[in-house]
Amino acid sequence: MDSISVLVVDDSALMRNLISRIIEQSPDLTVAGRAMNGRFALEKIPRLDPDIIVLDLEMPEMSGLEFLHERKRQGIEIPVLILSSHAQKGAKVTMEALALGASEFIMKPTAEEGQDIAAVSVQLTELVRAYGGEYRSRKGKPKPPRPAAGGTDAGVPPATPAPDRQSRTSASGPGAQAPDSRPLYDLPPRTAARSPGPVQVIAIGISTGGPNALRKVLPNIGPDMAIPLLIVQHMPAGFTAEFAVSLGRICDLEVKEAMDGDLVKPRRVLIAPGDRHMRLERRALATVVRISDDEPVSGHRPSADVLFASVAAAYGPESMGIIMTGMGRDGAREIGSMYEAGALTIGQDEPSSVVYGMPRAAQMAGYLHRQFSLDDLGEIINETARKYGART
Repeated sequence: MDSISVLVVDDSALMRNLISRIIEQSPDLTVAGRAMNGRFALEKIPRLDPDIIVLDLEMPEMSGLEFLHERKRQGIEIPVLILSSHAQKGAKVTMEALALGASEFIMKPTAEEGQDIAAVSVQLTELVRAYGGEYRSRKGKPKPPRPAAGGTDAGVPPATPAPDRQSRTSASGPGAQAPDSRPLYDLPPRTAARSPGPVQVIAIGISTGGPNALRKVLPNIGPDMAIPLLIVQHMPAGFTAEFAVSLGRICDLEVKEAMDGDLVKPRRVLIAPGDRHMRLERRALATVVRISDDEPVSGHRPSADVLFASVAAAYGPESMGIIMTGMGRDGAREIGSMYEAGALTIGQDEPSSVVYGMPRAAQMAGYLHRQFSLDDLGEIINETARKYGART
């Protein structure tokens, strides 16, 4: 059986071996080769023809950033997954790597810091499978079927659409699995109390594939955008400030990592800080964000469910919820609360999602008015701003 082949690039023999062992635990993945720095990786690529590269950033002779520059110069399209050092050390260089075309990043497994290697293993495997599989499809190579024991969407079981809910798109295409009879993500039926009204705030929940998706969307939003945007992007603590700075460089809006008490105002994009929840508090004269260290919700902190629930309570039908690419189902439950409150709710479609987990859960539950392609989202937001901006 053809499998997704991986080139592991790290100057640490221990890390090369650890990453290789994680990859080779899955029968649909294989390690094509290993390299101790970027120069050796470039030499091996023509012979190994990998489907994805797992890349360290701090290496002698040719660093990860230098490799990405050379990859771009040579027109190499193989996706790159970054192994990032922790917070203060790794945030800035990781954002530079994303700007140079890296697809995604994960934290290096570091037992000394008590990191859960099992969780990193799941994330690494899913990202390799998603980006490597998509690259194989673009190149006309067969995409290996996902191992049956793996489930779908990082351990979330596939679901059966309920017959009495609105028409919806089910998962399809290579690697899709037939629905079964298990509960529909335990999400309750919802009925919209009223039609959407003037949109005063837009809330976005996004995870796997999010950094590059947002880098694509925000530059397409016009400078006259008069509706505030609030974003929950699953990201470790210490990274979201640099992420906000990197997004601010490529768009016409003010983008910042949210701080407790920040005003929600036109032309501002607030990103939930890593490992902290973000909620809205609507007051008589202004709306502010509240940042907290409350327990994780839906397995995440920050959680899109937390943001969506607060938007539903504060703005009801005068809001818009957007659920985008990501593993699992964070945001799916409470975008249902927004839908029930009369908000306009939309989700990213399967073809343009790196992982169609979060939007799939919301779509199959019947909580979305429509789905969209990533290419269209910037203009959808612009249209919403043109229609409702004067009322914000």
